[in-house]
Amino acid sequence: MHPYEMYQLAIQRQEERLMSVSPGSLYRAVYALEAADLVRAVGTDREGARPERTTFEITDAGRRHLADRIRDLLAVPVRDYALFPVAVSEAHALAKDDVVRSLEQRLVAQNADLAALSERIDALTARGVPRLYWIDATLMLSSLRAEIAWVEQILADLGSGALPWEHAPTPVPVSS
Repeated sequence: MHPYEMYQLAIQRQEERLMSVSPGSLYRAVYALEAADLVRAVGTDREGARPERTTFEITDAGRRHLADRIRDLLAVPVRDYALFPVAVSEAHALAKDDVVRSLEQRLVAQNADLAALSERIDALTARGVPRLYWIDATLMLSSLRAEIAWVEQILADLGSGALPWEHAPTPVPVSS
């Protein structure tokens, strides 16, 4: 495929839910892969007045590298330090009302994300995109549901007093 065709396929599969994908970033990635001998140019074509497009294919070394990398990523847990757990660990620096308000805002955003992700899954299913191309979406859906349940429980515990907040320091003023 040529990089723009790869971009179109990524958009069709809705890969932007995992990473930022643009034609420019994809072209840069393909040329970096070519420099590392993981893909090679196999031809150039032109349709009408469109610019020339170079078609690439994966090399045997590229196929081995891809397989090794996927195996490693599936098998070995890697700590991605997301910012939300950091914020949770430091929430004690805020007044209870600030924490509740912030978590309620997060819950609204998360529920919107949940609805959008569910719609994407439904659309992919309706278009007949094989599930193996979007099983990551089901992982994201499960993770999002788990985080929503956790936030709801913390809000319930804060509301009922099951999670006392009386030892919180003097609240930090909210900046405008």
